[in-house]
Amino acid sequence: KFMQGKRLNTAYYRAGEGNERKLLLVHGNVSSSAFYLPLFPELAKVFDVVAPDMRCFGDSDALPVDAKRGYGDWCDDLDEFVGLLGWDRFTFVGWSLGGEVAMQYTIEHAEKLDRTVLVCPGSPFGFGGTRDVKGTMLTPPGLGSGAGCVNAATIQALVSKDREAMRNSLNNVIFKPGFRLEPEMEELFIDEMLKTKVGEGMYPGNFTMTEAWPTVVAGDMGICNTMSPVWGNLSGLADILVKPDILWIRGQDDIFVSDTSLGDFGYLGQLGLVPGWPGLEEFPPQPMISQTRYVLDKYAANGGKYEELVVPGGHGCIDESPEECCKALIG
Repeated sequence: KFMQGKRLNTAYYRAGEGNERKLLLVHGNVSSSAFYLPLFPELAKVFDVVAPDMRCFGDSDALPVDAKRGYGDWCDDLDEFVGLLGWDRFTFVGWSLGGEVAMQYTIEHAEKLDRTVLVCPGSPFGFGGTRDVKGTMLTPPGLGSGAGCVNAATIQALVSKDREAMRNSLNNVIFKPGFRLEPEMEELFIDEMLKTKVGEGMYPGNFTMTEAWPTVVAGDMGICNTMSPVWGNLSGLADILVKPDILWIRGQDDIFVSDTSLGDFGYLGQLGLVPGWPGLEEFPPQPMISQTRYVLDKYAANGGKYEELVVPGGHGCIDESPEECCKALIG
């Protein structure tokens, strides 16, 4: 379906309409709402469940993303969208990049949420560019984060519509190697990955160069720059006054959001996969999981509640362990 708002035209899937409990499912980077389809039959037994495509993804409008607002553009888009649905209270589920958007939405609109569910979210301090559990930024600010850190082969694969490159990413990065979707669903997921909008202000975004290793600094426009610690610091989640319960679900074999992430220059340098790494003192791996736990522990210390649930699978554990995830969401 499509919902035309003042901000954009949003594509979405919906099932279970009429159920009292409301569930919003928000996808991650280089994906779409279709990644939740395997869960719809079970969730729709209990919830009015809606999964929208964020701007620049799937079939929603391709509009620029102002990274200087962090995840603000998506947050505002989704707030308008749920208003058009007529929802005043719901559970927000965010996977990967959608997890960061969920944190931003919780900071801004906690009073609307029954619960916040973070599935393999990026760190509250951003993706890349920080050195310790407290999110201390590397210098210069934005170093080793943002659009300049995106693999050039990924950009080229999106531009050239390279299905096999996307299949490799799906089955070896998103999912734990060895897991495969049913063939028809795998082809659909690849179709949706290839709908990611490449261009100015969209994927991946702009960046600048510097002398410090790894020579790239986040820019101020586009999808991947929202995740720079310069713009995407969500650690204020711990201090909000209204605190919905938080469920943090993560895959036990996630290689992308990890304290040893294969998407992090610090860890890649330590492995010798990126030449010139200056060492642990200057550029350590980002402790992403430890950073998330640090912020959520502060959330709990300030009167909130959270639960950490580790399930089998990788970064795409919500599709790899659908029974465990649906059970936790239904709760």
